[in-house]
Amino acid sequence: MGKRPHHPRRGSLAYHPRKRAPSPVARVRARPELAEGTKIGGFPCYKAGTTHFEVIDDSPNSTTSKQALATVATVLEAPPLKIFGIRAYGKGYTGLRSIGQVMSKNLDKDLSRVFPLPKKDSEGVEKIEKMIDDVSDIRLLAHTQPRAVKSIPKKKPDVMEISVAGTTSEEKLANAKELLGTEIKVSEVFTAGEYIDTLSITKGKGFQGPLKKWGTKKLPRKTRNGRRTAGNLGPFTPGAMMWTTPQSGQMGYHQRTEFNKRVLKISGGDDLVTPAGGFLHYGDVKNDYIVIKGSTPGPQKRLVMLRPAMRKKPSAVVAEPEIVNINRESMQGV
Repeated sequence: MGKRPHHPRRGSLAYHPRKRAPSPVARVRARPELAEGTKIGGFPCYKAGTTHFEVIDDSPNSTTSKQALATVATVLEAPPLKIFGIRAYGKGYTGLRSIGQVMSKNLDKDLSRVFPLPKKDSEGVEKIEKMIDDVSDIRLLAHTQPRAVKSIPKKKPDVMEISVAGTTSEEKLANAKELLGTEIKVSEVFTAGEYIDTLSITKGKGFQGPLKKWGTKKLPRKTRNGRRTAGNLGPFTPGAMMWTTPQSGQMGYHQRTEFNKRVLKISGGDDLVTPAGGFLHYGDVKNDYIVIKGSTPGPQKRLVMLRPAMRKKPSAVVAEPEIVNINRESMQGV
């Protein structure tokens, strides 16, 4: 019997365990230091769909420099973000812990779909100012406004924490006081040409077998116990199945982060990106929007969190790209 040909293992173990995300809102675990002029450290958007742009290649060392290239672009609808609270964090035994919170006096009625609205006005920011020596971080409490997006079939807002600009707790608190109770547009957070990171939940595929989930080889026709199962479940000893063995389970609906996505266009209220007949499974873009180069995880209408890039390359060109053409042909197949 000859030697068996070697092949790499089936499927990647880079993301493990592959469980369902606990929430459709992506969790932000890392927050970069904000540059000057940036108010907040993130912005949530709703995915409308993808199209393609023709953009002039502005990379000086590229072989296609100064030429028009067609590239995939994702359109994200971004209604204004509302700031409704301030939360202060102090140091605890296992990390940061909340030590104080202040809410705006004029809360949106749709927030009652998330938590019971307070019957009395909360204490002012003076409550946090008294304990400023114990404060390690200040974050903003914000919520989306899906009622303003006709393509999103819900009224319940998504609530999240967002970092605020400042180097010290005093500066962050002063900036947070100015933003409390206001609405922020995506054009106040990002600019065309800069690099950002996207955090979102991928498309859910449900419970799948090892062949589809891990890409194992389909076994020969005369295999006894099924052709789509794993061919080997591991060694005889130790008497336990190893965690690296490909098995069936949940596929999709995982949180994924993509780094260094370039912003191609930011606009407010115009209708320059909606294709004829609207985006498939979404419709027309009526609010502010942001267009990023490449794709983003998740289906249409999925919430996508944007944040300033954490791993930006020093050689990256940060300038507004020159757009030659925007594809607006119908996606309906007619």
